[in-house]
Amino acid sequence: MKRLVALTMALLIIITGCSSGGKKTSGDNVAAVQEYRTAYSGEITTLNYLVTATTNEFAMAANLVDTLIDYDRYGVVQPGLATEWSLSDDNLVWTFKLREGVKWLTHDGEEYAEVTAQDFVDAMKYILNPANESKTANIAYSVIKNAEEYYNGEITDFEQVGVKALDKYTLEYTLKNPTPYFLSMLTYVCFFPVNGQFLEEAGDRFGTDNINFLYNGAYIMETFEPQNRRVLVANENYWDKENIHITKLTYIYNKEAGTLAPELFLRKEIDYADIPSDILDEWMNDPEKETQIRPNRTSFYSYFYCLNFDPQFPEEYEPGNWKIVVNNKNFRKSLFHALDRKAAMLTAEPYDPEKRISNTVTPKNFVDLEGVDYTQLGSLTELSNNDSFNEKLALEYKENALAELEGKATFPVKVLMPYNTGSSEWANRAQVVEQQMENLLGTDYIDIIIDPKPPTGFLQEVRRSGNYAFLECNWGPDYADPETYTDPFSPDGTYNWPHLAEGYKESNGKNTYENMVNGAKAEVVDIEKRYNLFAEAEAFLIGEAFIIPYAVGGGGYSASRLNPFESLYSPFGVSAERFKGQKVMEKPMNSEEFTEALEKWEKERAEALKKATK
Repeated sequence: MKRLVALTMALLIIITGCSSGGKKTSGDNVAAVQEYRTAYSGEITTLNYLVTATTNEFAMAANLVDTLIDYDRYGVVQPGLATEWSLSDDNLVWTFKLREGVKWLTHDGEEYAEVTAQDFVDAMKYILNPANESKTANIAYSVIKNAEEYYNGEITDFEQVGVKALDKYTLEYTLKNPTPYFLSMLTYVCFFPVNGQFLEEAGDRFGTDNINFLYNGAYIMETFEPQNRRVLVANENYWDKENIHITKLTYIYNKEAGTLAPELFLRKEIDYADIPSDILDEWMNDPEKETQIRPNRTSFYSYFYCLNFDPQFPEEYEPGNWKIVVNNKNFRKSLFHALDRKAAMLTAEPYDPEKRISNTVTPKNFVDLEGVDYTQLGSLTELSNNDSFNEKLALEYKENALAELEGKATFPVKVLMPYNTGSSEWANRAQVVEQQMENLLGTDYIDIIIDPKPPTGFLQEVRRSGNYAFLECNWGPDYADPETYTDPFSPDGTYNWPHLAEGYKESNGKNTYENMVNGAKAEVVDIEKRYNLFAEAEAFLIGEAFIIPYAVGGGGYSASRLNPFESLYSPFGVSAERFKGQKVMEKPMNSEEFTEALEKWEKERAEALKKATK
């Protein structure tokens, strides 16, 4: 992934885990028993990694199924199921040699088959079948030759698609265009393998539970009891078992996990807890608790507020009226400049809110162009360097909107804003945003209606169903290129509403933003031109107030018995979700220890990256 594209990356980790019984170890601050427990409130809806695009679900799959390549704890690409790979002179054909002797196992540890090149072909064929409704098919067919044509039914012979098993242990991908970031895509779920015979036998049952599933990764799911518990045990036949130290991972369901986790951590019932901002002062000022809390690194997850151009919410919230106003640029700009992101961020980061606030969709330090950060290119520069919150502009746009919408829309506009009750910080933030924006723009103009929704099924019930007007959303990168942050806004992406905005259709029938993105995608040789085109497209997306950039992920504080600097490191794909290489600590890391470890890790990483690029 990083062999081809030089970029600066930050830690992307969602830690989960356990503590009692299991593998014994020795060493400084290493628990004698390597088991790890965590509490969760949002249940996964599928184990079928070939269809999901949800972090909560592919994070689980990351520990059950391996990928062609992986990353070490410094972000240097490493062999995984592939031991070596090469790229043709025309930059179109990638060839991977697979590790021999890796086994697919059933849930009870019985050998089912050997992992072969055909498993990657079978997985791609499943993903490219529209009937299977894979939410990552667009990522795969954006790069593989004839994949999009097969997906759309323009060709019916899968042999024409650019994925082949040349022999039992040789896999070949042929790309539609040179793709400098292709290697960095290979730890995402659409490039996972699956055993075709098992997939056919399981049919619609594949991924519905731990039994209708095969394992070739570090862990096997021993127990799967939705809304009760999940238990993962170390795979004794794993090809890299010496780097698996935690022997059992136990996930305990509790619908109030977000609130109760800190107390459960103090009682040593779980080994990880986010410390929400409303109790942060209490922990910081308590001598005993303060020794158990540390900062979290920020991540490359991007958070932004979505304005829905295809409202599908109940009539009581007046979706027809919302559709009229959201298609008025002045109305959108009034909301854009009215959102005080610092006030919102104080609900999550009361000590240093600025470190998480982001003015762009693509975070700073993700990729650079000969030392110039992507966010400092072209028209994106001004947006990146200036806070969008501006009371004077917000009120000016309000007056313009009222004048343009007179007789067309009803005021105050009902603005349905759901939030996930699994996060106390999100609940607090929803109230802050409601009060702050209504106080500035006036309740004669907008009526923000906050709507609590349960964590299980939140994405399906709210975002994917269009059951919102204004919503805090997020997106994590899938590969090392600015294009990854445009994926959710494409017509077939996760947030497919920008192309529905009225007044932006061009002569080819497509939206202006879509045409700009397609122009950037088409430039695969001149990276400078490519990045500048993507920067202009992003500046347009933000400048037209289709979305309101808000923050980057991570940050905050946690109590954890995992050392974050032992984790595999990558801002895209699934590597950072793996427990591989990690050990349970006897005592949690405190803030001082975290700072020292971070400085040490950054120096070591710089050396590792230098060595890797020689």
